[in-house]
Amino acid sequence: MIEGLRPYSEYRDSGIPWLGSIPAHWDVRRNGRLFAERTETGFPDLPILEVSLRTGVRVRDFDSSLRKQVIADKTKYKRACQGDIAYNMMRMWQGAVGVAPVDGLISPAYVVARPFPDTNTDYFAHLFRTDAYKGEVNNYSRGIVSDRNRLYWEEFKQIPTPFPPPDEQSAIVRFIDHADRRIRRCIGAKRRLIALLNEQKRAIIHRAVTRGLDSNVHFKPSGTDWLGDVPEHWTVSRIKTEFACLNRRRVPLSSTERGTMTTRTYDYYGASGVIDKVDDFLFDEELLLIAEDGANLVLRNLPLAIIARGKFWVNNHAHILKPRRGKLEYLAHLLETLNYLPWISGAAQPKLTQDRLMSIAIAVPSANEQQRILDATRSETASLTDTIQKAKRELELLHEYRVRLIADVVTGKLDVREAARRLSEVIEEQGVSDELGSLTDGEEVIEDLDLDTESVEIEA
Repeated sequence: MIEGLRPYSEYRDSGIPWLGSIPAHWDVRRNGRLFAERTETGFPDLPILEVSLRTGVRVRDFDSSLRKQVIADKTKYKRACQGDIAYNMMRMWQGAVGVAPVDGLISPAYVVARPFPDTNTDYFAHLFRTDAYKGEVNNYSRGIVSDRNRLYWEEFKQIPTPFPPPDEQSAIVRFIDHADRRIRRCIGAKRRLIALLNEQKRAIIHRAVTRGLDSNVHFKPSGTDWLGDVPEHWTVSRIKTEFACLNRRRVPLSSTERGTMTTRTYDYYGASGVIDKVDDFLFDEELLLIAEDGANLVLRNLPLAIIARGKFWVNNHAHILKPRRGKLEYLAHLLETLNYLPWISGAAQPKLTQDRLMSIAIAVPSANEQQRILDATRSETASLTDTIQKAKRELELLHEYRVRLIADVVTGKLDVREAARRLSEVIEEQGVSDELGSLTDGEEVIEDLDLDTESVEIEA
């Protein structure tokens, strides 16, 4: 059904540079003819909604203990009715826009757009999240610095937008929902494969860096309950003995400061790795970074021990460790195997302080044995590493294909009317099949664990 798609038979110039040609029977209308602003307040009993860069508008989860809950006066919040478009004024250029799934409350930092008849908000939400449209949003936004630009309602309603006939809007949404589920299933399968391969790889490395390579080695009590027995010729030490801490050299840079930079050559590290590029660097060496705060300390969705090489900058959310001796890569593997939960404080905002990190006991072999362990684990995991890299590339291609397909469909580059009609016939004859059902639990978890799903709510 996807493979047989073709362009429309007839096109005309849209008059919009970013859009180019559109199907001849499509219209171009400014958003003010498609939506009206909704500014109703005074509904404090409705649920709070938020906008995700990945998944659009959703009900905010207040049951999670890993998220800081900060709510301003709810009487100032705007009501969004089910089916309204809501967007974050400062982040719509990044895709912070979506359709309200239920009646709810939206932060004053958002705009709520009520659709007029014949406006299918699901279609327009897909359109608004395409790269080309986000570029146009950025052109209409205004502010002191680029990454603080805001798209106010008065500017939003002036943006010219393609307008297919209403029945075609619905057909496009129906096709995208179908295609998106198929692609997401492929993405979910690849991610599960990568997770299983990484788990197998971690198990091999974990055994090697905690037990060594000799299956006949004798063990001794470490003197630490959680560490247990260790090879008898290894040294029981502490992180502060094996590393120097360079946290005093950290310098946080606000997004405003980073937004004014021009060359942006060097990696800017936070708790979960590189989060931006900046003009200058603080370090020019090989160092080990450990997250200081954030949910990943508990969830462990991403590596906690990250090797940073070359010229880079580190903010105040990552501890900076420099080995006093030994092999950096081995020590990174060792620190990645640790369970940090006993040393983490805070429920809403997990935190691993410098004092607690440096006090953790570890068992360390000699530098020569560290190198032998590294060589052995690289050899044993080489095929796993190659398969993981191949799967990651295939995952990237699937993401690229999904983004391109949606963009081509909502801008009229591909005609999906016949495919959507056949899809409707299948649904009528067979009911909604498993293929067209909701995402599997695994895919929902994958979505939740994606960094791009981080909420961008800004409280007033």
